[in-house]
Amino acid sequence: MTRTHDRRGNATAGSLGALLFTATLLFYLVTLTPFIDLSAADANAAAAAKSNTINQIIYLGLTAALWLTVFASPARHLVARPRGILIVLLLWFGLASALSAQPDLALKRVFLAMLTIVNGSILLLLPRSERQFAGMVALCCLGALGLAYGGVALMPQLAVHHAGEVREPMNAGLWRGHFAHKNVAAAAMVIISFAGLYLFSTGRRIVGAVMVLLAIVFLTRTGGKSAALALPGILAIAWVFERWRSVRIPMVVLGIAAVNILTIGCSVSPAMRELVAQLGIDPTFTNRTDIWKVGAAAAMDNPLTGYGFQLFWQTDEMVHKGGAAASWAFAAFNGHNAYLDMAITTGLPGLVLTLVLLVWLPLRDIARAEATPNDPALTRFFVRIWLYGILVACVESLFFQSGSLIWFMLVVAIFGLHLQANAHEIREPAQHRRSMEPAHA
Repeated sequence: MTRTHDRRGNATAGSLGALLFTATLLFYLVTLTPFIDLSAADANAAAAAKSNTINQIIYLGLTAALWLTVFASPARHLVARPRGILIVLLLWFGLASALSAQPDLALKRVFLAMLTIVNGSILLLLPRSERQFAGMVALCCLGALGLAYGGVALMPQLAVHHAGEVREPMNAGLWRGHFAHKNVAAAAMVIISFAGLYLFSTGRRIVGAVMVLLAIVFLTRTGGKSAALALPGILAIAWVFERWRSVRIPMVVLGIAAVNILTIGCSVSPAMRELVAQLGIDPTFTNRTDIWKVGAAAAMDNPLTGYGFQLFWQTDEMVHKGGAAASWAFAAFNGHNAYLDMAITTGLPGLVLTLVLLVWLPLRDIARAEATPNDPALTRFFVRIWLYGILVACVESLFFQSGSLIWFMLVVAIFGLHLQANAHEIREPAQHRRSMEPAHA
């Protein structure tokens, strides 16, 4: 009788884990507010004043369910590892925020960022096996694709940019599906493409090929140039990364440094702008240089503690700044460079800690993961997401953005690489063991 109850309890726990995994991934792939009417958007409100109470309540409820589920399982010791760097990083973010002009708002954002990080580390502990993990990833991605295409076909006024939109009427005709913007949709299609390639490489060829094909077609219709170039670029970089270990560290570290020097350099150096123009590249990077010039000056003005976690851009002071009429960059939503934004908002120590967490530790874990018997296809999946995240961060602000699909998947990839290096991956659930295991897929 006891054994029967144990089996039922284990089956219930497994079903709850699968449900939470699916709900969490769909939270980012679909969001709670799909098909936003951009023609009704308030273009003048500062982001610091914006808040979605219902979204926060559901997010906190989902977080509580994730924590309660995983902490009742044998896998709880794998949550949020390595913890040392995370604790130091969050403490520094808290200190920089406490010293800022709006400590209450900044500390609230540090708390939300911490929740997202822990949630990302929990996600991979919920599936009972790689088979269940792959099935849920396919289900969520196909669901997001179906919703995006369905919106374009049935509700084009809400799924395709049009000339009546408040902020960017020049995007008229570009697809966005259920996402808030074409660039968000484009980035999501890159992630879904990586998922499809992972499924294809593990023998799920039909569903994987369909996902990749649908994602690429949608990507081409979004007009997202950065994402469209990034997809083949990241695949090529990942191919080199996997085969030539000796070039990994210089390729990643020097690559990030070179791109940032090239892009931000164009905002402060006429000689750099001329050099980039001679290479046939837009030296303004679609007008981002105006923003980077403002951001670089701000980072140099307060290099130690910055302006407070996720403050500076879109605060009331910036939106209504006297110089805003002279430069539209003062009203920018973010710095369009995640590394620059970390220096602006958490100072140089915050930037260094971020680089350790997001760049150095994954590089170490990838080398260790290759020495384990864990599935190389899953490691490759995480590596592609990781490379995409850290490289696209040179032109987009995505680090520690609680509602961002790309940031959440980057967190998942980083913890996934750590698990691939330090935990045993279960390919098939054991016949007589249905409880949650300390496995990540």
